[in-house]
Amino acid sequence: MLVASITSSFTSAVANHGIYAVFGLLALGAVLPAASELVALVAGAVAAGAFSGVTGISVFGSHVSGAGAYVALSLAGALGYFVGSLVGWAIGRYGGRELLERHGRWFHVTPARLDEADAWFDKWDRPGVLIGAMTPLLRSFVAIPAGVFEMPFVPFAVLIAIGGTIWSFAFTGIGYALGASYDRFDHDFRFVEYAIVASVVVLAVYLVYRWRTKAKVEPNAEDPAR
Repeated sequence: MLVASITSSFTSAVANHGIYAVFGLLALGAVLPAASELVALVAGAVAAGAFSGVTGISVFGSHVSGAGAYVALSLAGALGYFVGSLVGWAIGRYGGRELLERHGRWFHVTPARLDEADAWFDKWDRPGVLIGAMTPLLRSFVAIPAGVFEMPFVPFAVLIAIGGTIWSFAFTGIGYALGASYDRFDHDFRFVEYAIVASVVVLAVYLVYRWRTKAKVEPNAEDPAR
């Protein structure tokens, strides 16, 4: 089934492309909710040799396995998140709030989320960036708001580097520790996939309904009073 192949797709990408896949997926995960936690867990399992026929990864042409593969994949994840976050910061800083209010849906950044981020930065300021970079799911919504609210580049980059590195080594380490037990984890995780897909379908139906309702209301609002 299509739904049942979601995790295996990540597994295949990380197992076949190693540090490059982890770097790219974690860079994307800095500005979009792109299942970063699952990617890191798979990377750790790959490093541990949990998958049949996978005995390590290629790092610039050199074969690395075990602890060396774990360190390489963790660093790739940390660097990917760091680069993706810098891009996100630039989008927010130079695009501004107006751009995001118009096109933020592409980054899952809505006006409501910007208001929440504004309150978050007012309360936590710079420590909030460090905490956010280490917090699952929330870490995808830190970089762009930090740019919108004009957080200085150097402190942002330092905090993102620290938080992203801690997160990457931690989650990749969990996957590494799971090792050969990853197949069982992968099987048990599938119920989450079903819930996610069901939520996406419900959301899509709701958005289509809202769009059609709005399309009907707006022309009527433009009609002159009779």
